[in-house]
Amino acid sequence: MERKHTNHLIHETSPYLLQHAHNPVDWYPWGDEAFQKAKGQNRPILLSIGYSACHWCHVMERESFEDEKIAALMNDLFVNIKVDREERPDLDEIYMNAVQMLTGRGGWPMTVFLTPEGKPFYGGTYFPPEDRYGVPGFPKILQGVANAYREKPQDVERSVEQILAALQRMSLSTESQQPFSSDIIGQSAEQLAQAYDTDHGGLGKAPKFPNVGVYELFLRHYHHSKKSRFLEMVTHTLTKMAQGGIYDHLGGGFHRYSVDEKWLVPHFEKMLYDNAQLVRIYAQVYSVTGEPLFKQVVDETMNYLMREMLHTEGGFYSTQDADSEGEEGKFFIWSETEITRIVGEESSEIFCRIYDVSEEGNFEENNILHPILTLEQASKFFRRDLREIESLVSVAKGKLFQEREKRPKPFRDEKILTSWNGLMLSGLAEAIKISRQPAYLEAANRTVDFIFTKMFRDGRLLHTYKSGTGKILGYLDDYAFLAAGLLDLFEATVNRAHLDRALELAEIMLHEFWDEAGGGFFYTGRSHERLIAQSKPIFDGSIPSGNAVATQVLLRLYHYTGKEDYLKRAEKILRAYYNAMENQPFGFAHMLAALDFYLQKPKEVVLVGENKDPETGELLAKIHSLYLPNMTLQLASPDDSLEKVSSLLAGKKQFEGRPTVYVCHNFTCSRPVVEWDELKLLLDA
Repeated sequence: MERKHTNHLIHETSPYLLQHAHNPVDWYPWGDEAFQKAKGQNRPILLSIGYSACHWCHVMERESFEDEKIAALMNDLFVNIKVDREERPDLDEIYMNAVQMLTGRGGWPMTVFLTPEGKPFYGGTYFPPEDRYGVPGFPKILQGVANAYREKPQDVERSVEQILAALQRMSLSTESQQPFSSDIIGQSAEQLAQAYDTDHGGLGKAPKFPNVGVYELFLRHYHHSKKSRFLEMVTHTLTKMAQGGIYDHLGGGFHRYSVDEKWLVPHFEKMLYDNAQLVRIYAQVYSVTGEPLFKQVVDETMNYLMREMLHTEGGFYSTQDADSEGEEGKFFIWSETEITRIVGEESSEIFCRIYDVSEEGNFEENNILHPILTLEQASKFFRRDLREIESLVSVAKGKLFQEREKRPKPFRDEKILTSWNGLMLSGLAEAIKISRQPAYLEAANRTVDFIFTKMFRDGRLLHTYKSGTGKILGYLDDYAFLAAGLLDLFEATVNRAHLDRALELAEIMLHEFWDEAGGGFFYTGRSHERLIAQSKPIFDGSIPSGNAVATQVLLRLYHYTGKEDYLKRAEKILRAYYNAMENQPFGFAHMLAALDFYLQKPKEVVLVGENKDPETGELLAKIHSLYLPNMTLQLASPDDSLEKVSSLLAGKKQFEGRPTVYVCHNFTCSRPVVEWDELKLLLDA
């Protein structure tokens, strides 16, 4: 009978840690117990960081952590700590920086060797179980590192000192002395456009990532300059992604990235943060172009998120795996025979032609569904009426979706992360503007309530919630992304409670994370445990940089409140990273968006009317239908004294008892406007 191991991860809530709770490795969670053991036995620490949707993390677990011999070696030589990077992004950020310094590259699973004080001296990413492709096997690495720690303490100490000094330098910045260029957004957009793939959309060649921040920057530049090339790059990319295998054509939602340049073969995991950001950009581009495909993608992706990823009480789950039944993508792929059996011979011929399904397949002898003919082309090709083709495809997709639902589903990581839910609220706000679907508003309100009921304790946000437990003090991203999401919701719903909460979060964020010496925000706050370094995230990755979003929040709040402190701190951050923005715009798309807001100054739109008045609602809906990246929007009751909303509005009131709009910009306000045509001219100007 097989012996069932249990290690110290058995008491954790993270699904990823619980997946490792029965490995023969004597895993500990990050905490005092592991460090005390390492110090008491003078043993180095093996820190392994991964996450549940990571394919190679599962591979390394299968090959090494479930292998009795390798596990025995790990237990003999090290104290072993397992960390879920989504639960502890602070640790991931610090030790990933260390691994990149040591090896020139990073990724997951990440394996870092530490002194008993938690200081890194060696590391890497995935290690195979035996020597392979010129890479030494994991057992060799384990013995080599343990020997070095015992026999060459001076070398270990030197390595530690160099890494720590480099980590400290990473959080330093120098304020730019040059004036902000009014053309920096245009220059940055031009620079980024050089990497554009004119054939397939997206940036660079394979692998292709969504890079939403860059397209938001292109859209802003188009909005100001009216250079159609920048809108075309965005619409072309979004169309190619929506027609590619990276998009789930049966269930909605996007996979993580495409391994090829054509967006055909995805890495099949689905992440909340990708889908949240993609809903937002597709909705924004729909408001610019009116292209029905973009609204369809928003609605299908929202349906996926609400069907698969929404906790019953509110709050969205984190990820769905790429693998099911031990195979990557198995849940999502089809054979031609299967499709013919499910939809019938006649429909199958047409459906398979449209969706690139063949006997030989387009992915490992199976098929990833993606349209290669439009419905109009199929109508001509098969000499069938367009409505007939539309109906046939719709029925076939419905049948295939129902059949797919019977398959074993990929594992879902049901952690609820505050930061990613903040991004989701921003996506929901844009979806609400273009769709007016009550379900979207309800999901947004339930999510806000959930976070402030379950994930806000003693005046502080918590980072993660799972199985009834909220834990780990919030990071910069939790405060910045949630505050931004609340501001977006405020502008989409004019519900003032969202603005009040965003203001509350901004005050805590400034108190907890602000660097008094150098400006900018640290990733961890004053109330956090002390780590070997304090990082200050400034680059966008798969999610925006916390400092960029925090800067946007401060600037927006300044224009709502007139509080100078918000403006000064935002300016300090923009000044600190201005030179870096100029030199490498790719990592700074969201910071450049903040700078654009600062330089252009927003149109401050105040609608004076009763919330329940249909005419007020109609005007609001029309304002929401426009793409206005630099705008603040609020509703004031006709009974309010308008100088409370803004000193610029002192003495102003409703015109002829009708819903009335004032548009203020750069310290001057328009005359009162009641007709949409006139208002649209003011907003478009």
